[in-house]
Amino acid sequence: METKRVMIEDRNHIKDEELGEAAGILRSGGLVAFPTETVYGLGGNALDEDAAGKIYAAKGRPSDNPLIAHVSCMEEVAPLVKEIPEAGRKLMEAFWPGPLTMIFPKSDKVPYGTTGGLDTVAIRMPDDPVANRLIALAGVPVAAPSANTSGRPSPTTADHVWQDMNGRIEMIIDGGPVGIGVESTIVDVSSEVPAVLRPGAITMEMLEAVLGDVSVDPAILGPLSADVRPKAPGMKYKHYAPKADLTLVEPEDVDRENGLDEKQLQAMIGKVRELSRGKIEAGCRVGVICTDESRHCYTDGAVRSIGERKSQASVAHNLYALLREFDDLGVDYIFSESFPKDHLGQAIMNRLSKAAGYKIVKV
Repeated sequence: METKRVMIEDRNHIKDEELGEAAGILRSGGLVAFPTETVYGLGGNALDEDAAGKIYAAKGRPSDNPLIAHVSCMEEVAPLVKEIPEAGRKLMEAFWPGPLTMIFPKSDKVPYGTTGGLDTVAIRMPDDPVANRLIALAGVPVAAPSANTSGRPSPTTADHVWQDMNGRIEMIIDGGPVGIGVESTIVDVSSEVPAVLRPGAITMEMLEAVLGDVSVDPAILGPLSADVRPKAPGMKYKHYAPKADLTLVEPEDVDRENGLDEKQLQAMIGKVRELSRGKIEAGCRVGVICTDESRHCYTDGAVRSIGERKSQASVAHNLYALLREFDDLGVDYIFSESFPKDHLGQAIMNRLSKAAGYKIVKV
């Protein structure tokens, strides 16, 4: 298959003719990768079971891993669900369009091929202008997991998509780098107490301000067992992983509100240096993930800053691109500093922990 790449000239003034061919591909059951505010998505008609099957095949994704149906406006939600619980209505009003996915009881219109066999459907309304207009032009809800081969770091540029999907899908829409850099927050509103299934830019603190009581699914804290069917993308399988062996170094007993103190920070930096030097002395190629503030502390290996420790947004934005850079460098091992788990830090550590297969060294 030949993959066509379409450039968007001006994201603030999108021309329908730039997206017309892509919308037609989606309506006819084909696959199109496109930018959202979180990561690039791999889109197919969410109401077409064959299109869902093509998404799983292109990604090499397990078919019990549910897909998210993307809509362009509120009116497109009702046909896809049996009901919209009050918690869902509140969150829609507060955060849509935006980086929030909600799980509802599904209607019969949504095939089980899209939901991974579940009686619930995950729905999101992106606020990225390219994504939103493409969905509207297609006239169908668009199932769109991240546009990478399953398990790899998610794509935040069209070049990342090209690396994984060239020859597997009909089209890639190049809208430039994404803004946020990690996938949407997922909240299950189909249960009595809304539960966060995947952290993201809509943080626990933001959700609690709207809903009050919000629970956290155990899958955020550790891996699911093999016999558990995942409720949402990214819960069960190893995700976001570079080719190298990744280890996180994390201080014990980090204060959630105040973050690392100087002693904890220096202990973490010292352990990253010790582990990386050990592998380098053994003849291995090593990558180090640090921050702008600690970059000067490292002299060995391929040292890369992920952003400013004081700016969680910069860390999230750079995370996947950095993991892919280490793939290009061909390192054998990566050792990474860790981050406090408040606000956006919860999403950052969720992704890093999964990328590391929960290999975490405590100091």
